[in-house]
Amino acid sequence: MAKMTNTPDPADFSHVRDWVFDLDNTLYPHHINLFAQIDRNMTDFVATLLQLEPEEARKLQKQYYHEHGTTLRGLMIHHKIDPNAFLEKAHAIDYSALLPHPELGEAIKALSGRKFIFTNGTVSHAEAAARALGILDHFDDIFDIVAADYVPKPAGETYDKFTQLKRIDTAHAAMFEDLPRNLIAPRALGMKTVLLAPRNLGEFVIERWEEVREDDENIDYVTDDLATFLQTLNRG
Repeated sequence: MAKMTNTPDPADFSHVRDWVFDLDNTLYPHHINLFAQIDRNMTDFVATLLQLEPEEARKLQKQYYHEHGTTLRGLMIHHKIDPNAFLEKAHAIDYSALLPHPELGEAIKALSGRKFIFTNGTVSHAEAAARALGILDHFDDIFDIVAADYVPKPAGETYDKFTQLKRIDTAHAAMFEDLPRNLIAPRALGMKTVLLAPRNLGEFVIERWEEVREDDENIDYVTDDLATFLQTLNRG
């Protein structure tokens, strides 16, 4: 059962040697809402591509996101689009809302083992965001949607590809994510799982399938403060 806390038991993570972090709404807080810019760009892309009104485009965009894990995957399956054109448009955003977070950087740096960013976005997006946060240099590598052959989380095959490529022993790994459904596969692989979720979910518009359930057996911990959570682990 998921435990909502910012002060985990370090003993639960003493075996971890590979630390895997999602990017958006995980390495930076949900309230910054950088993804809102990406969301608008995706809606514009769909509207232009299919000659739809913005409201219709957004509805289709969310349908593809729900059914296929990303809007991109749905567009590739149903409309055979060039993924590079979509990704370039989606990630043409302003990163100035992200400010350096030295406490988070030090906490990540202090973790014993390798650190990865595993994102449904692109390497360039992950690098830009992590650089703005001042934490990029603390990661060993980034696994993105291109490396996943455009098959996004939560697909099990994508986690398999990631863990095989990076030679990760999943019994000694931990995954940090902001979407419950993206922790199902890591949990099945034996990874320790941590969900990043705002404490006051009512302040945010979320999909029904993004809601946190206290009885979710795929989640070990829930936290709303990644830096404090990691600092506690490092003190253990």
